[in-house]
Amino acid sequence: MNTPEHYWQDVLFFFDGKPWALPLYEALFTRMEEAFPEASVKVQKSQISFCGRHLFAAASLPLRRKKTWPTESLMVTLGLPEKLESSRVAVATEPYPGRWTHHILVTAPEEIDGELLAWLRQAYEFAESKR
Repeated sequence: MNTPEHYWQDVLFFFDGKPWALPLYEALFTRMEEAFPEASVKVQKSQISFCGRHLFAAASLPLRRKKTWPTESLMVTLGLPEKLESSRVAVATEPYPGRWTHHILVTAPEEIDGELLAWLRQAYEFAESKR
């Protein structure tokens, strides 16, 4: 995976004060690096973005929590052409026709499993199919 020069320093700064979140992100990054070696990753102010030609996924810390959400979770966001019908999806919105944004809360490294990676693969292919 293509990373900027100061990537890991930026990651540490992003998760500063949230030591529980760093292992979740590291597990996600490891799986993403294996699945998408051609992709790039960029740490931004509010999220860590994964891109091919276009953004296809992001990791962030939930800012607005529902009362039922766990207090310590990493949010994985991805876009698909249809709505996922899964209890793992915390929030799904259709910002415009044929584009669904899904937010999935991850609370343990083992939740970064084959199902989540399959959704990320679909999101990558969907993003790459755009002009």
